Amino acid sequence: MHPMKTIEQIAAELQGYDPQALRAADVNAFLERLVAPVTETEEVGIFEALGRVLAQGVVSPISVPPHDNSAMDGYALDGAQLVPGQALVLRPVGATAFAGKAWVGEVGAGECVKIMTGAIMPAGLDTVVPQELTGAGPDGTIRIAAGLLRRGDNRRRAGEDLMQGRVALAKGALFTPAAIGLAASLGLKTVTVYRRLRIAYFSTGDEILSLGEPPREGAVYDSNRYTVFGLLTRLGLQVIDLGVVRDEPALLEAAFRRAAAEADAVITSGGVSVGEADHTRSMMKQLGDVAFWRIAMRPGRPMAVGRIRSQMQAESAYNARQSSAGSYQNEESTARSVLFGLPGNPVAVMVTFLAFVRPALLRMMGCTHTAPPLLRAASAEALRKKPGRTEYQRGLVSVAADGRLQVRSTGNQGSGVLSSMVQANGLIVLHHDQGPVAAGEMVDVMMFDGVV
Repeated sequence: MHPMKTIEQIAAELQGYDPQALRAADVNAFLERLVAPVTETEEVGIFEALGRVLAQGVVSPISVPPHDNSAMDGYALDGAQLVPGQALVLRPVGATAFAGKAWVGEVGAGECVKIMTGAIMPAGLDTVVPQELTGAGPDGTIRIAAGLLRRGDNRRRAGEDLMQGRVALAKGALFTPAAIGLAASLGLKTVTVYRRLRIAYFSTGDEILSLGEPPREGAVYDSNRYTVFGLLTRLGLQVIDLGVVRDEPALLEAAFRRAAAEADAVITSGGVSVGEADHTRSMMKQLGDVAFWRIAMRPGRPMAVGRIRSQMQAESAYNARQSSAGSYQNEESTARSVLFGLPGNPVAVMVTFLAFVRPALLRMMGCTHTAPPLLRAASAEALRKKPGRTEYQRGLVSVAADGRLQVRSTGNQGSGVLSSMVQANGLIVLHHDQGPVAAGEMVDVMMFDGVV
């Protein structure tokens, strides 16, 4: 295994890296270098694979469909008999062709076969006319008016969906509901996926109340843990809830040690701002290789990232330093759990998670497509914005009277106003160099549906 890069080494790779004025785009570039996909895999049933990431590409063992078949209820015919500008009269012969078994018989000139959707095309026939487009003749014939049909219409070709031997599902793809159906159409009961990520999370601060505790002056109920739980659960991860940790060094150390021992990544909220009167920042520094950022964004300016060591890793690092400095490369290389220290304000937690943490976790899951999708919508109102930072405004996307997508803000954009996040169905992304937005101007929107 190659040694992991330290925070300093990663920072050196980024041109213009400034932890006190970091662009949002550079955050994702940094995290892409910090995290690595898990390597352990398991074989699971396709129902259990929903939301997991494929560790092996799926090669189609069969062609789908296996035979040319009818896309309509109607009559199968030889399309060579169609003459431009002329009607065609045909006589149905033999029994009806049904799905699930081959039709047996011969079809001559001026003849056709009644056929049902999904039935194998009889030999020599390549076109299907829908039953509702035919007229009945007095002698049992059918009539097809001129110009209604072209040769090959309404025929599904063998292998039209997938050809045998082709890649049906790529390695690194999320196993979606559509993928379940595709795997089932190939007769597959199981697929090989990466193991689930284990994520530990907790809130910090003496002012945080857990649910069930009585209110007290100056304290607030913890919403961040529950928000983070929802975000992690929607990603299909194994979540380890460590609750609320008071701002005491011993308690913080124990929480970080346990989280690092049990999880691939650790998420905290609160305690990462410069000058905060707590011990979270110093404990992060003490236990791992951590960078503290001031990101040029709104909301969510403060954030910490890095790696945290478990107790066993810390003891190993200490012993290595004592025994032989020459044979030990770097104690940070033993820090395996990735740390995401998020801000304390509820909306800032969600925004930083969606913009930065979610793509990083998808990469750790082994997913090849991690960037959140953006759509374009017309702003229904003027939006204030200064160049020099990325802003994520809570927005509500709807369809305007002219059929275009439009988006308007949901009101108060304060980083502690969670109600306006509930009313939103996406984030209006105003990029770093972007200025004020006029009403009607097109903007990017990160939709919650399909992202969260």
